[in-house]
Amino acid sequence: MAIDEAALDTLFREARTHNKWRDVAVSDETLRALYDLLKWGPTSANSSPARYLFIRSRDAKERLKPALSPGNVEKTMAAPVTAVVAYEPKFYDHLPRLFPHNQEARSWFEPNEAFAQETAFRNGTLQGAYLIMAARAIGLDCGPMSGFDKAKVDDEFFAYRGWKSNFLCNLGYGDPEGIFPRSPRLDFEEACEVL
Repeated sequence: MAIDEAALDTLFREARTHNKWRDVAVSDETLRALYDLLKWGPTSANSSPARYLFIRSRDAKERLKPALSPGNVEKTMAAPVTAVVAYEPKFYDHLPRLFPHNQEARSWFEPNEAFAQETAFRNGTLQGAYLIMAARAIGLDCGPMSGFDKAKVDDEFFAYRGWKSNFLCNLGYGDPEGIFPRSPRLDFEEACEVL
């Protein structure tokens, strides 16, 4: 069943990357609703390797600041929340619970670190996209970005957990003044092939 045109506009056609933010807090309840929606997106073997650190307090933002590229500092410090979209390299430890119909699934990954890393990164990135779509669906605006020192973020926030950062996504209620004009996209013939 297709969703309506207004929903498609919200999720894709009129959705924009935000760089300026209104001074409106994002509640714990909203962050929980966000996760409770995005968690249903599919991943390989239901591996669900993504982990999310929601940085909201001023102290936590100051800890993040040294890892940011200069062009990302102002907008990130102003955003109500910055999500660090990360992944758990040993995601396979959860497979007996997350993929219960095959209790051998852990053995696909545990002895092969390169395969586990590739799976974690790919599926964690996919879950990061679900975060963006779910955020838009519940009325939040997003500002996804690279432009940060992953090693610094991992050392500062994930050393005791072993998570690995992937990308950042500012979340909140965007100020339309911070939106750039819409950039073009590739046409079907440039980006797609049907065999």
